[in-house]
Amino acid sequence: MRRDRPPVRGWTAGALAGGLLALAAVTGPPADPRTEPAAATANSATVYYSTKTRNWSSTYLHYAPNGGSWTTVPGTRMQAACTDWVKLTVDLGSATGLQATFNNGVGTWDNNGGQNYALGTGDITVKDGVVAHSNPCADPGPGTGQSATVYYSSQSLGWTTVNLHYQPAGGSWTAVPGIGMQAACTGWWKQTVDLGSATSLKAAFNNGNGTWDNNNGADYTIPSGTSTVKNNAVTAGAADPCAPQQPDTQAPGVPSGVTASATGTSVVTSWQPSTDNVGVTGYQVTRTGGTKGTTVTDVTSTVLSDTGLEANTAYSYTVRAVDAAGNISAASAAARVTTGSAPEPTTGTPLGTDPRKDPIYFVLTARFNDGDSSNNRGGSQHVKSGNAANDDPMFRGDFKGLVDKLDYIKGLGFSAVWITPVVLNRSDYDYHGYHGYDFYKVDARLESAGASYQDLIDAAHAKGMKIYQDVVYNHSSRWGAKGLFTPTVYGVRDSQWSWYYDAKNEGFEYDGLTVDPQSGKSYYNGDLWSTAEPTGNTCLNWGKPTGGKSAEGYTVYNCQWPSPTSGMFPKAYYHQCWIGNWEGEDSRSCWLHEDLADLNTESAPVQNYLIGAYNKYIDMGVDGFRVDTAVHIPRVTWNRRFLPAIHDRVAQRFGAQAADNFFVFGEVAAFVNDKWNRGSPNHSAQFYTWKERREYSADDTAAALEQYDYEQQQGTGNQPTSTNAFLNGNSYHAPDHSKFSGMNVIDMRMHMNFGDAYNAFSNGKDSDDSYNDATYNVVYVDSHDYGPNKSSTRYTGGTDAWAENMSLMWTFRGIPTLYYGSEIEFQKGARIDCGPTCPLATTGRAYFGDHLKGSLTVSDFSKVDSASGQVATTLSRPLVKHVQRLNQIRRAIPALQMGQYSTDGISGGMAYKRRYTSGGTDSFALVTVSGGATYTGIPNGTYRDAVTGDVRTVTGGTLSVAAPGKGNLRVYVLDGPGKIGADGPYLK
Repeated sequence: MRRDRPPVRGWTAGALAGGLLALAAVTGPPADPRTEPAAATANSATVYYSTKTRNWSSTYLHYAPNGGSWTTVPGTRMQAACTDWVKLTVDLGSATGLQATFNNGVGTWDNNGGQNYALGTGDITVKDGVVAHSNPCADPGPGTGQSATVYYSSQSLGWTTVNLHYQPAGGSWTAVPGIGMQAACTGWWKQTVDLGSATSLKAAFNNGNGTWDNNNGADYTIPSGTSTVKNNAVTAGAADPCAPQQPDTQAPGVPSGVTASATGTSVVTSWQPSTDNVGVTGYQVTRTGGTKGTTVTDVTSTVLSDTGLEANTAYSYTVRAVDAAGNISAASAAARVTTGSAPEPTTGTPLGTDPRKDPIYFVLTARFNDGDSSNNRGGSQHVKSGNAANDDPMFRGDFKGLVDKLDYIKGLGFSAVWITPVVLNRSDYDYHGYHGYDFYKVDARLESAGASYQDLIDAAHAKGMKIYQDVVYNHSSRWGAKGLFTPTVYGVRDSQWSWYYDAKNEGFEYDGLTVDPQSGKSYYNGDLWSTAEPTGNTCLNWGKPTGGKSAEGYTVYNCQWPSPTSGMFPKAYYHQCWIGNWEGEDSRSCWLHEDLADLNTESAPVQNYLIGAYNKYIDMGVDGFRVDTAVHIPRVTWNRRFLPAIHDRVAQRFGAQAADNFFVFGEVAAFVNDKWNRGSPNHSAQFYTWKERREYSADDTAAALEQYDYEQQQGTGNQPTSTNAFLNGNSYHAPDHSKFSGMNVIDMRMHMNFGDAYNAFSNGKDSDDSYNDATYNVVYVDSHDYGPNKSSTRYTGGTDAWAENMSLMWTFRGIPTLYYGSEIEFQKGARIDCGPTCPLATTGRAYFGDHLKGSLTVSDFSKVDSASGQVATTLSRPLVKHVQRLNQIRRAIPALQMGQYSTDGISGGMAYKRRYTSGGTDSFALVTVSGGATYTGIPNGTYRDAVTGDVRTVTGGTLSVAAPGKGNLRVYVLDGPGKIGADGPYLK
């Protein structure tokens, strides 16, 4: 059947032109004036079309100048140009390009798969769907001397056309945009240039539509012969990147430095990375010993955590390296180890479900609820801080107290609990958990008989609740990390310092809880100091007076306190500088604070130590990690080492689906109100949700610097984008997570703007295309660090504003998270943290357990059957009722949990539509918070409001909703269940 028009023209000319202008605005002009695109000489285009693969007797060009009208079908007949090519010159008038389709005049079309061809000016070729800027019929002239064959990699750019704009040394530049390069192989383009008597050329590359790579304004200098240009680097005398690769027959180097250490019946084996001519892809670890015989385990990192071994048994471990070709190195020297006594069996298994289903309740474990007073500890600052006067030791809450009140959290409707770090801490004021000392040991001040960390995990899982463990990879305590490196400081028990330095007790080991019989303190430091210079000391001027005095007027000595610049912390384990620029590279490789020794996370021994430690907690069955200070570690280190190690360990222990749903969310602290943190991609939250897009040096330290420089040069306008959070019209589409790094993030931009819900909503929307998938963002108003706009106090906007914030968080994309006590506006307006300079009772980290006294019975999430005592009063508060019902509604509507969203066709303030489709589930919801809204272009059908039960029948694609009032909302669900839960103070 003859068609009167081509099948689909795709974009309108106006939309296309707008898109190109937007692209030009983002990419900007090239810095070198010789690479500036010249104006179109006569606003014309000569279009060459290849007929080689077409059996057409004639060819027509059907076109529309940008902003103009289409020619009459079938268009204008093209003329023969040279072998396999036809051409037509088009007068564009004032237009700077055209849309085009081609046909044979009798109904057979080439319209670029329905999108049309977007063509510019000058000479343009269209061959097999590929557009380039060149004249295929031009006479190249005789070769008179030197030539250069240039291969260009567009892998990191995504260009579908590449032009070479060049100038032989001493000659003239080609006309902009240059000559079209030919596709050579995947990701590579090729062009041979006749240089005449020149021995090199200057070059820039472009995609034919105004986007240039001119080596950041310097152009590329390319010699004669064969060269490659990739990621701003020219390699002269290069091998053909498209030539068949010679088979790799070279085995990797033998792994060295293999060590094995046992904790109970678990063994951590680690080794130094091997080298290879191409690259090592993994390792085979062979274990011998015990009654189970020989086992071989494949790993991708340089650490293996081997668990469930026989007690008091000798084992031997050897390691072989493997490359991509399957070559295997010889075995390493054996590392031998003997296990200890069998510990209590671990029973934890992660729940393994989609984390977006689970709203999060965040607690500082030591400040939430006290279940066992025998493990309370005040520390060295107990009196000075004022805590002693309040009978409020810093370590007060514990796992037993949390287990006892899991039903309270479940009664609020939360199914995930984020807890502060559990590892053994060591500093003067370490109740919060961020001063890790022994990463392999749970802090005894949190555990009790019958209430170990494992008991907490198991108890939560029995109630259908997840445990997210706060973890720290960036730093240890100021005293180092036990099992990795702990510094010895200078100390002397003279008349000035005997109060500070505990007498050494060779039989005593610090665990935070046990009281040293000599000093009478649990915060014992006798193992940390020495008057005599220790063997192997690298600290400068050991024990010599600095010339300074302490606050008490005492003499201060060199090496008396840890300092990164004194040589006390070897660079193999720790960085050796202070942060000078919080938005500079040094923020990723220097110390945050004197109490936080910055781990050298690019060092293999450090990586092995941390991976082995956190494998232990994965094995216990935790459901995810909240990553502290994630921005202070280079993304390439996360992507190369830590994130794959987490995923591999969960998959190894619990399967692939559990690994995919193990929730890792990072604190990428960007305390600004704009999309990008002061224009720096490397310091912005969304940056950490993406994989790397180019290769870097094998050395992790070098790679970190290369990555930083490369991404800063790319700038914010050239970062990857995603539609994973957005509906396509009214339709849900399968998200693309192929470029996902493995780390989700806390939504810092919404957090900073939650002084007003509408500001948070507007700012959140503006950022969502730059995350890999914003539906996984963790969203909160305030936390243990800051309130909105980097406020130092807990949120004090008022109950109505809190209700409005909650209504937005529970229905907009992302995972709603509440800091403990916010459901009763606990400590509103109080300073969140002032260290030991004021009592904890006066801060945002005050003890909460007094509000939880009494008993309660819970039958399901958000369903409290009975309560008595103070907890009954707590549960009667208006925001408690509000969050309970919000959790009921969110739990019943999949679109509110995992759905994509859109604001297209919607008038109103905080109003949006969300949809989630999977298998037999199709959930579509219309939401408005506080204000009224009108939805147009929506599917017809029956909509039921989950708040009021109101029923609306839509026949014309439009639904209008009156304003429900501040803090209230409406959730109209297509074919929905109707009213969910009972009316409360806000949802009614």
